[in-house]
Amino acid sequence: MILSTRALLNRCLLSLALLSPAFAATPLDLPSLDALTDYRPKIPLRVYSSEGVLIGEFGQERRAFISIKDIPLVQKQALLAIEDSRFYEHGGVDFKGVARALIADLTGGLKQGASTITMQVARDFFLTREKVFSRKITEVMLAYKIEAALSKDQILELYMNQVYLGQRAYGFSAAARIYFGKPLKDLSIGQAAMLAGLPQAPSTVNPVSNPKRAQARQFLVLKRMHDLGYITEAQLLQAKKEDLHVRTDGQSYSTHAQYVAEMVRIAMVAQFKEEAYTRGISVTTTLVNAEQEAAYEALRRNVLAYDQRHGYRGPEEQVVLPANPLERQKLIEATLQQHSASDKMLAAVVLSAAPQSVHAQLSNGDEVVLGAEGLRWAAAALSPKASENLRIRPGAVIRLLQDAKGRWNIAQLPDVGAAFVALNNQTGAYRALVGGFDFSASPFNHVTQAWRQPGSSMKPFIYSAALEKGYSPATQVNDEPLTLSAAETGGQPWTPQNDDDVYEGAITLRRALAQSKNVAAVRLLRAITPQYAHDFLPRFGLDPAKHPVNYTLALGTGAVTPLQMAGAYSVFANGGFQITPYLIQKVVDGRGAILFEAKTVAVGQEADRVLDARNAFVTSSLLHEVAVSGTAGSLQKLGRSDLAGKTGTSSDAVDGWFAGFSGATTAVAWMGYDEPQSLGGREFGATLALPIWNDFMAVALKGKPMATMAQPSGVSQVQGDWMYDEFQGNSATRTIDLDLLDRLKELFGAKP
Repeated sequence: MILSTRALLNRCLLSLALLSPAFAATPLDLPSLDALTDYRPKIPLRVYSSEGVLIGEFGQERRAFISIKDIPLVQKQALLAIEDSRFYEHGGVDFKGVARALIADLTGGLKQGASTITMQVARDFFLTREKVFSRKITEVMLAYKIEAALSKDQILELYMNQVYLGQRAYGFSAAARIYFGKPLKDLSIGQAAMLAGLPQAPSTVNPVSNPKRAQARQFLVLKRMHDLGYITEAQLLQAKKEDLHVRTDGQSYSTHAQYVAEMVRIAMVAQFKEEAYTRGISVTTTLVNAEQEAAYEALRRNVLAYDQRHGYRGPEEQVVLPANPLERQKLIEATLQQHSASDKMLAAVVLSAAPQSVHAQLSNGDEVVLGAEGLRWAAAALSPKASENLRIRPGAVIRLLQDAKGRWNIAQLPDVGAAFVALNNQTGAYRALVGGFDFSASPFNHVTQAWRQPGSSMKPFIYSAALEKGYSPATQVNDEPLTLSAAETGGQPWTPQNDDDVYEGAITLRRALAQSKNVAAVRLLRAITPQYAHDFLPRFGLDPAKHPVNYTLALGTGAVTPLQMAGAYSVFANGGFQITPYLIQKVVDGRGAILFEAKTVAVGQEADRVLDARNAFVTSSLLHEVAVSGTAGSLQKLGRSDLAGKTGTSSDAVDGWFAGFSGATTAVAWMGYDEPQSLGGREFGATLALPIWNDFMAVALKGKPMATMAQPSGVSQVQGDWMYDEFQGNSATRTIDLDLLDRLKELFGAKP
């Protein structure tokens, strides 16, 4: 297209000025080049796993400075081919380029730019983009000044780190990770050419916002590279055919750790204020990358399994599709923008629906067909008798999930909340943390912020307190219905019940905990008193103010967070020491200076002991029994003998828990609704949280040797189970609430 008369006149005047010998001597008030010679880009806050895997980035500008020596040759060639092929030959202004552009303007040929890379650096750092003759003259003069002060490589380095390339990416290093999820050095020729084509129009000509225009620009770059001899004919053809694998979902991290990244962001802003986003701070966390991903997958998989068990709730939204095709497409696109993807769960608008088939459109424009198998779970929603809220019909927004064979299945975003955390119980370092199903849908971190009733996962602390009173795993307790009087409760009479309504009579404390017998736990608490047990809780880092001083303490009617529970169970796992969970291992600024580094110290100093080593040993043996023959017996499929833990289900199955440990890892899983409601009459900690823990440990413990806990002095086997040596002659602690008739019935094999 021919330029306007004014623009053409400006270009002619500029061309004449450039050719004038007096031009270089023209006095202009040019800015200092300090911004270039002391280049300090606004590098965002970055968060990494312990192995250096990027898990989060915060800042308006997504940058990653890279030295010119580390920029691959193919990327430099691709950029120079399309932007400034004579960069290493001209002195800042390309006279031949200006002449070519002027001829094209006068003849109506293909519009060409006359700005060199040096001129673009001048404009990007010092000038506005206002298209006036005076600004262009200043730009040219600055280009000469820059060329006199900096080497060609320095100028190119500045440009390739500063230029905007769309998707909030500044510089080629950041763009490589954002568009392709890999470092710049690993890009193919085709990918390098795609990035090189972005500076012209980064917001519109990029592979995310406009794939077709981006490809056309990429082909032009490839052609120029071939014309200049940078690539061969074979490389040109191969690059044009290449599948670039562009990331279009906004997830530029290989590990799912958004909740962790947010925890770090909050901590860094608290310390460094707004500078946290610009001074290039890098934070290395204690997360173990493989374990973090295992935790994420385990939580997602089992939350979806729970959701599937409880049925399809209906489409997320219903819209009326216009008859006009253009209006129809605009509405579909606008609607799907409001329903972002949740990892691999994609939103789609139904185009047509029948009992055995649904035709739907995804946000990328692809249309998919779901057959009877993929619709089986939501078959009721395709019935003519389905309610309006449940029915799947044209205009319905549904969720789709692709299986391993590439088949689409209907799904839905769960309403239930969940959490998982794993700690190194020797040091307190976080190994994995997942605060919920989807951070983008709800940034509420259930691991650290959700105060929930622990249910039966509180019982080990009652049993632990009882050991200090002389009771042992072999102590027999009466597992029969019990009613506490108003005088005992200080209020109304109370009749605790076992969850399964099964009562076994005289049983050992070992079996009572393994089978999570509520009545037995209440009887044990009555024997040691609620006040004594309550006073025992701070040893585990639990807040006494959050727990009642009454008999319901045995059933976990207080409040804990999953993180608190992980710390509390770690006391058993590590032999009797409290740990202080920590997430940040090292903080480094943009210049490489270490701002903070944690001192990793394993527990073990006797001065720091909070629980008798014998207590930790015996309680751990009880928790091991839970995993062998009790409510967590399904853990046996892991094929390990070093697992210990406790299930927990709060009243009316509002919360489901599993807390446990193996070797140096303590982990806690939880599931429940943010607005407390029952998870279902047939749901327990063993069906809700235990599968998450099990799936995580299958990965975390793979290849690791079995762990053993050494027997401490002062504890021995008595009647086939452990007891403190000093209590061996104390017959008063051998039974709880068992009268002579109960013992006789037990002796003769009759159930009391």
